[in-house]
Amino acid sequence: MQRLRTFLQQHSDNPALTDVIDGLMVACKDIAHRIQLGAAAGVLGSAERENVQGECQKKLDVISNDILKQTLAQQPAVKGMASEEEELPVAANPDGSLLVLFDPLDGSSNIDVNVTVGTIFSILPARDGDDAGAESAYLQPGSAQLAAGYVLYGPSTILVLTLGNGVYSFTLDPRIGEFVLQREQIAIPTETKEFAINMSNQRFWLEPMQNYVADLLQGEEGPLGKRYNMRWIASMVAEIHRIMTRGGLFMYPYDRREPNKPGKLRLMYEGNPMSFLVQQAGGKASTAFTDIMNIQPQGIHERVSVVMGSAQEVDNVERYHG
Repeated sequence: MQRLRTFLQQHSDNPALTDVIDGLMVACKDIAHRIQLGAAAGVLGSAERENVQGECQKKLDVISNDILKQTLAQQPAVKGMASEEEELPVAANPDGSLLVLFDPLDGSSNIDVNVTVGTIFSILPARDGDDAGAESAYLQPGSAQLAAGYVLYGPSTILVLTLGNGVYSFTLDPRIGEFVLQREQIAIPTETKEFAINMSNQRFWLEPMQNYVADLLQGEEGPLGKRYNMRWIASMVAEIHRIMTRGGLFMYPYDRREPNKPGKLRLMYEGNPMSFLVQQAGGKASTAFTDIMNIQPQGIHERVSVVMGSAQEVDNVERYHG
């Protein structure tokens, strides 16, 4: 039963990275505890304010964001951090070598109905001379990531992590208060008969996506030649965890409602870290036109369309998009 810190020491030659991931997990254990207490701790419901995205924040969004910021600021290796919930990055330790970006509580609209949520994180190198309080320090493509992962708060608390050498899963053992290794070198099946998409947005999609989903729904009588099942949890962490467990396809495509936004999900906090994980597990991650990890970010809150999961099905989507 290998503990997380031992695993990190064996699989990374960067002690700073080990310390920062260790620190992140301290924060995530605290968040997990508060989620488990739920209404008993008075943490459910709305915070009655909006984040930088114009979305109404839940109380646990704010609490989780504060916990992560406070914990990371105490890590000497963290030069700066950026959160989906805040407009600007925050400088931490001038001598640090790492930048941490995070979505403190993905899927938070599910909190009040006790459905799975999670924390997503991405770790980038801090470049010499960069100001960690400025956006420009963080505008690195997903291919520059040193590590990425998510913590799923469900019936059990699970960390899924990549250091760029495969994907590993750890379960929080409440008896010892430690994450312990459960699955090594996770591999996403190449083929799938399962997809996840918010069908209520169908009328806003581009025509190639409309055509692809219409063909999915035709099942074995259609051009794709098999019957598909559809899932939708409205929590990216939960959707990707299902893909990590049994394969599948997750899509949040471009739609026409806000032409200035290429998608709903955030490149830096969701698109890049999840793409890193999916690709390291043998899957694919695309905008439907290009590899997400190759995008040069223009802003820390940039949005992106997302198609990721089983490689063959992502190829199908790209084929429909020309």
